[in-house]
Amino acid sequence: MRRLAPIVVAAWVLVAIPATAHAGCGYVQTAGAKRNVSSGPPPLAIGDSVMLLAVDPLARKGFNVNAQGCRQWRAGEAIIRRKKRLHRLPRLVVMALGTNWFITRDDIGHTRRMIGKNHVLAIVTPREPGGGSYGGDAHRIRAAGRAHPRRIKVLDWVRYSRGQGGWFGHDGIHLTYTGVTNYVRFIRRSLRWANGPSASG
Repeated sequence: MRRLAPIVVAAWVLVAIPATAHAGCGYVQTAGAKRNVSSGPPPLAIGDSVMLLAVDPLARKGFNVNAQGCRQWRAGEAIIRRKKRLHRLPRLVVMALGTNWFITRDDIGHTRRMIGKNHVLAIVTPREPGGGSYGGDAHRIRAAGRAHPRRIKVLDWVRYSRGQGGWFGHDGIHLTYTGVTNYVRFIRRSLRWANGPSASG
C-alpha cells in the first residue's frame, strides 16, 4: 500500500518547514558534517521529507546529510553510487526512506551488495500514516537485519517512537521540533558503527 502521494507530502512540507526554506517534492537540503567522528569520510545520512528538519542537527553530530522531499529508495541509492564512484563512500551509510512508496527486499539486497563488505548499511524503519507499520517495510528491514547482522543495522524508529504522539504532526510521520530532537538522538546511535574492522558477513 502506498503511504503518501507526493502531492500530500509536498503540502505537508510546505507547512512544516520554516518559511525560509522552499520545500516540496524534489526539494533537497544538504549539510556537511560539523565534527569528525570517523577516520575516513564522514558517515552519510540519506533521507526523505521526514529528515528535512533534522539536516542541520544531524550534521552537528558528524553526518554528511542529504534529504529530499518525496525521495524513494532508488534515488537514495543513486547518492551512494556516486559516492562510491568518487571513492568517498564512508563506512557507515544511514538510509531513512520509505515514506514514499515501498522498500522491497530486493532494494535492500541490491544496496547491501553495492556498498560492499567493508561498509555498514543502517536502515531506519519508516512509520505509516497514524504511526503504524502495517505496510511491511519495517518487517522487511528487520528481516534483512537478522539475515545480515554485521552488514545491516536496524534503527527501529517505529518501535522507538511508538506512543510518542507529541513527536509528530497530524499524519503521525513528519516531525515536530520535539520529534526532531528525539529523531536526531536516535540516529546518532548509529555512530557506533562509523569505525571498525570489516563488516563482512
